[in-house]
Amino acid sequence: MQTTNCQLKTVNFPLLLRRFMQSIQNLYSLLAQSKKVVITTHQKPDGDAMGSSLALYHFLIQFGHDVTVISPTNWASFLHWMPGCKKVIDYEGQTEKSNKLIADADWIFCLDFNTLSRTKNMADKLLTSNAQRILIDHHREPQEEVFTYGISDTSKSSTCEMVYDFICEAGFEDKITEDVATCLYAGVMTDTGSFRFPSTTASVHKMVAHLKEKGLQHSLVHEELFDNFLENRFRFIGHVLSNRMEIFYEYNTALIAIPQSDLIKFDVRTGDTEGLVNYPLSIKGIKLAVIIIDRGEERKSSFRSKGNFDVNTFARKYFNGGGHFNAAGGFNKEPLEEVVLKLKAAIKENAAELCSYQF
Repeated sequence: MQTTNCQLKTVNFPLLLRRFMQSIQNLYSLLAQSKKVVITTHQKPDGDAMGSSLALYHFLIQFGHDVTVISPTNWASFLHWMPGCKKVIDYEGQTEKSNKLIADADWIFCLDFNTLSRTKNMADKLLTSNAQRILIDHHREPQEEVFTYGISDTSKSSTCEMVYDFICEAGFEDKITEDVATCLYAGVMTDTGSFRFPSTTASVHKMVAHLKEKGLQHSLVHEELFDNFLENRFRFIGHVLSNRMEIFYEYNTALIAIPQSDLIKFDVRTGDTEGLVNYPLSIKGIKLAVIIIDRGEERKSSFRSKGNFDVNTFARKYFNGGGHFNAAGGFNKEPLEEVVLKLKAAIKENAAELCSYQF
């Protein structure tokens, strides 16, 4: 979950820094006007990123908009079942086509990321496009100056909840089809940890009840998301829990460090490590769980916490990252062994907070 600001190159974008981001409410009256629309999200999209993008896609096409969802990279196979997913374009696989769509767009919806840098190789094209960029996101410190319209609300459970609010507040509840409901539920359910995280407010449950009224078959979504993995993923999980997990009870911390050789040995694919960081949080007394994965070109880290330990600040300070209070991510270019040493030094520096186990 990298959140460092996108580096601006020397290009002509006279309107880029002209204004503050306008309220997304100003867009409501414009929805009925036919537009060329691109919807995009962060690289390696998760359930919330893909769910919010596809829900918005199914909503907007009902107005006659020409809509395309472009992912900066590939995505996990357990998301392929989602309605409309087959129409999503992988930017890295279809770069020329994607660039033309971005250049020709009137609107570009940017979902579930706070800075353009999180779209990886798409960032420059998004930055220099003449389209109006529209932000819907729940991460901290958004890059507001590059968006025409938008909303950033860290109190929200997920971007899917925010897309649901966008649809309802604009007065178009009647356009929540079963496909819209399915995509929204997939995202809000995964981003709340199946409704266990503190971000699961009463409004989330009211939303789900409304989606059920719209035809949502929630048990089928659970089956598609959680019951479609290959055997090697479970053997991989067993291996890393047995051989790669360290527990530091003196700091209420658990660490899983995965070398690239493990990814190769178990043929780990995009999405196979999803949720793995949550496993150590089930251990009694663990307040902070960390997973560091050697991806070859960089070391990717994920952080999860319970209670009052702020992993957003922790990730920003030590790991070039950020995110939410109890869920964040980061990256490092140093070798895995050095990143692990950096993590161990960091938890020692934060011993006072980590050792105060308050819930």
